[in-house]
Amino acid sequence: MANTPITPRAENYAQWYQDVIAQAELAEAAGVVKGCMVIRPHGFAIWEKMQADLDRRFKETGHQNACFPMLIPMSFLEKEAEHVEGFAPELAIVTHAGGKELEDKYCIRPTSETIIGHFFSRWIDSHRDLPLLINQWANVMRWELRTRLFLRTGEFLWQEGHTAHSTHAEAREEVARMLDVYADFAREVMAMPVVRGVKTANERFAGALETRTIEAWMQDGKALQSGTSHDLGQNFGKAFNVMFQNDAGEREYVWQTSWGVSTRLVGALIMSHSDDNGLVLPPRMAPIHVAIVPIFRKDEERAAVLEAAGRIADELRADGLVVEVDDREGLKPGAKYYHWERKGVPLRLEIGPRDIAEGAVMAKRRVADLDERGRPKKEKIPMEGIGAAVGKVLDELQVDLFERALARREADTVSIDSWDDFQAVYADGGSKFVYAHWDGTTETELAIKEATKATIRCVPLAGEGPEVEPGVCIHSGQPSAQRVLFAKNY
Repeated sequence: MANTPITPRAENYAQWYQDVIAQAELAEAAGVVKGCMVIRPHGFAIWEKMQADLDRRFKETGHQNACFPMLIPMSFLEKEAEHVEGFAPELAIVTHAGGKELEDKYCIRPTSETIIGHFFSRWIDSHRDLPLLINQWANVMRWELRTRLFLRTGEFLWQEGHTAHSTHAEAREEVARMLDVYADFAREVMAMPVVRGVKTANERFAGALETRTIEAWMQDGKALQSGTSHDLGQNFGKAFNVMFQNDAGEREYVWQTSWGVSTRLVGALIMSHSDDNGLVLPPRMAPIHVAIVPIFRKDEERAAVLEAAGRIADELRADGLVVEVDDREGLKPGAKYYHWERKGVPLRLEIGPRDIAEGAVMAKRRVADLDERGRPKKEKIPMEGIGAAVGKVLDELQVDLFERALARREADTVSIDSWDDFQAVYADGGSKFVYAHWDGTTETELAIKEATKATIRCVPLAGEGPEVEPGVCIHSGQPSAQRVLFAKNY
């Protein structure tokens, strides 16, 4: 990895983001495949950590994994008019196969509501078959014109949950439950503050009655939609004739939900925590928890230092941590520090002959307070009982990163009551999280977007934003039931 400077965030945020990804060796543009990316091993390891934690949570709430075809008949999409209209510009269509033009065209799945609806109609017959709770880990294709690694690419990885229920009330409970799963994961594992809320009619998922979302603040003041949960009502049930016999012997349509997160969460993780020195990872998201750098000047010191480093690594691994001992030849310690810092490893341990003599190692947190000379603080950790001590440091760092991210978001969040003040926030490319009153109409929503490029990210759920109180819409002057969250978005 080249010792290349990272563009400061304040100078060029978009380039900073690309530099962090490149320096951490997370991903790169595929190039030969338009709009797609290659996820490199370190980036994919982060995604695997996300998968493992979320998959456990899904199974704990009663969901089972399945796998459905990547190719979806175009006739399936056309059965739900609003759905196909919403995805039409992004579809990749397969027109030829086996050397011949296909009479029935396929699209590469942009999402799987339609084909899963088809199979639900075959699997569901009685109320005893419900609820049916399915999740799929898969790749999808949406033909994006403007792409950015992890955040928006033509092909990306995700999970999509699909469920069927006998009542609308039960389906709505599922929608809320899975949004809470996403919010808890974001906060507890990604150390990323999010706002839970409901999308406006203009922003909701195509074909849904309601879409709920978690919205995260990025360090340039923009919002990133980080997970969604949809109440599909009976729209897809009717389109695909998914019916069941209730306990009264009557036939009725099921009530369905869908919900998903994708590899855009890796982008969210990068932009939530990383700094001008490179990638920052919360310990619970880090593929490597600790990097140990042995330090010695004389060959006769080498064996003792490496032995101590190996012994410490084994002790930490026994506690379930992933540890790398950087014993590469021909590299100075400074180059090794640089390497692991760019990779976002939460904790670096340095050990040399003097440390062995003192029975302690020098520790440097990836994100640390500054000392009196303006340099990141280091701390000594005794070798005896080092596993518990390192675990405590990592736990502290996990909490610290959440609190730092929350403090940054709160400092960049305002409540606004006038149209002039609102416009001023978004002038000259600016963005913040803004809570402001809106009259509830799509007409006003679109007028605000046209004037400022800010969109309504969500109508916050109870406890997620300012206290609910009526007011006056900042744009139309009409009555407003509560403040909603505005921001520019990715």
